[in-house]
Parts: sequence; structure tokens; C-alpha cells
Amino acid sequence: MKLTINHLSKTYPNGVAALQNVSFTIPAGMYGLLGPNGAGKSTLMRILATLQEPDAGSIRLGTLDVLREKEAVRQTLGYLPQEFGVYPKAKAEELLDYFAILKGFTQRLPRRQVVEALLRKTNLWEVRRQQLGGFSGGMRQRFGVAVALLGNPRLLIVDEPTAGLDPAERVRFLNLLSELEENSVVILSTHIVEDVAELCTHMAIINRGASCWKPSRSSPSNA
Repeated sequence: MKLTINHLSKTYPNGVAALQNVSFTIPAGMYGLLGPNGAGKSTLMRILATLQEPDAGSIRLGTLDVLREKEAVRQTLGYLPQEFGVYPKAKAEELLDYFAILKGFTQRLPRRQVVEALLRKTNLWEVRRQQLGGFSGGMRQRFGVAVALLGNPRLLIVDEPTAGLDPAERVRFLNLLSELEENSVVILSTHIVEDVAELCTHMAIINRGASCWKPSRSSPSNA
């Protein structure tokens, strides 16, 4: 399983060229996409998540055409955007159960098993009956990962996941990401060099809408 991006471009109506002829291949496992704020990372992530259309280019996830087979891609996609909303009065277990139903887990017992497994995986089982409005930033991020992992996605995208987290929550979150399955493509998009250095053996750097460095196996410290 790999994700192949070829000659992807996107210019907004105000003239900002967010992506300019971007091409690279992402293998299975944890892949770092590093770049400063405004480099084009979030635009690329939204396109990969089928939420936005590029002006040109192609994307393939294994045998799937990401731009033409959006519904099929969404069935195997997990996406944690940089900012996501939660219902503050909803309890973690109840809301995750609701999202599981939307994901296609219609039978009650298998759904309960999946929900419990994900809450334990994200270290939220003990607080499963607490309202999300009382969660810390790191706990909300871990809940977001639990939602993104529903259905064992083949493509998991996490966009700036540690921005704004305190050091302890950041460590917990990075430890969680490091445990994700190796048979999926996991993209960590961030401007924080340390996040990529700690988790990713494969990476690309994007700046001003262009991918400018694509080592097959390296560390940002070697740039």
C-alpha cells in the first residue's frame, strides 16, 4: 500500500498558489510532511481527504484514484484536521458510539467492542463517561484519533496534531501515533521538527507550495 501524488497544483481565487506541481510517493507506515505555517500542508491534507479539489494533478492510494473515487476513499480514510469541533455536553463513549454507527458499525455488540478497544487504545477508557467539554486539549486530540481510527483506515491523516499541547500531552500523543499499524499510510503534517524526528523515518519538506526535499529514509536534523 502506498500513496502516489503526481504534479498536484492548487491556486486560490485570491491568487495564492498553495501547491505548485507537487509530486512524491508515500509508503506504508508513518510519514512526516514538514513545513512552516502557510507552506501548503493543510491544503494538501484537505485534498487527500477528498474535501477540496486541486487544479491539476493526480493521486492514487493503491489502486484507488483519490480524485475520481472519493466515496471509496472515504470508506478507508481516517482524518484528524488541525481544528475539529466536539459536542461539549456529549460523553466520550456515547459520541464515539454515534460516529461508529455513521461509519457502518450497525450491530450493537461488535460496535461496543470496537468503541471500547479504541477508547483503551487512546487511553480514554477511564474517562469515557465524562463530557468532552471538560477534556484537556490533549484528551480531545486523542479522542479525535479514536474517531479517525474507526474502521481500520488504510489512509490516516493527522494535521498539526501537537500544536498547542503542553509537553506531557504532546509526549502521550506522539506515543499513541507511534503505535499505529504499519500496514496503513499514516501522514503526520506539522511545522514542528521534533515531532517528525521522533516518529518518522520517511518524510518530505514542503515550502511555499512546493515539495523541496524527499529523502527515502532520513532525519530532519540532516537537512
